[in-house]
Amino acid sequence: MNCKQVRTYIVILECVIALSLGFVLPATYAMTPDEILRKSDEARGNADGIEWEIAMDSIESGREQQRTLKVSARSFNSLAEFLAPANVKGQKMLMVDRNMWFAKPGLSKAVPISPRQKLLGGAANGDIASTNYAGDYKISHVSDGMANKESCYLFDLTAIDKKATYDSIKYWISKERLVGVKAEFYTVSGKMFKTAIFEYNNSISVEGEARPFISRMLITSAIIKEDVTTMNFRKVSFRKIPDSMFNLNLLVK
Repeated sequence: MNCKQVRTYIVILECVIALSLGFVLPATYAMTPDEILRKSDEARGNADGIEWEIAMDSIESGREQQRTLKVSARSFNSLAEFLAPANVKGQKMLMVDRNMWFAKPGLSKAVPISPRQKLLGGAANGDIASTNYAGDYKISHVSDGMANKESCYLFDLTAIDKKATYDSIKYWISKERLVGVKAEFYTVSGKMFKTAIFEYNNSISVEGEARPFISRMLITSAIIKEDVTTMNFRKVSFRKIPDSMFNLNLLVK
């Protein structure tokens, strides 16, 4: 019996016991691990036509840096445009079908880049795009855990290929809210190199239903605790985003 079958067996057994005792089961008992992970992705950008700004503040080896970006996304395709400071204004990063390119004023052709490349401080290029953990990672194991005093599912995720931003992740998903609240990121050799805490004080309405949306991602280096990068997500709004937004040929004008 593999880990998914074991998990399914445990869930069924828990349901039978709870129902026999007259307890009311939460909605997540009817969800598979894949469905729970996919649901958590929805609070980090997976939507049809959505925009947000990210204000980034980084402290690395005592050096402070800031960036402001505007991200336009549809499903898991996204375009990030740098708004500030002046020396990076006009730079762009495009992600389409898990491929990523960079362009800036003066370049005649967009340059392929990796979601794993460093963006600023502890943040990687892939951290600013729509999250697709359900598509980019294989679920190796699911257990129960706690994060910030909240009861969670603890997912062990392994990248399906090198296009994923990280090799492996331990990801805590709130059982009550179905959003990712904490993550630990590991190298292919199994060494943890940074952690992240997520907050969801933004809200969006999808087909009349309020949905939490990420408001803050706090990244801390596992090696130098003073190296911290904060990403504040703001000005979240729905809008129709045309196909041309994700056209690589139009990235450099």
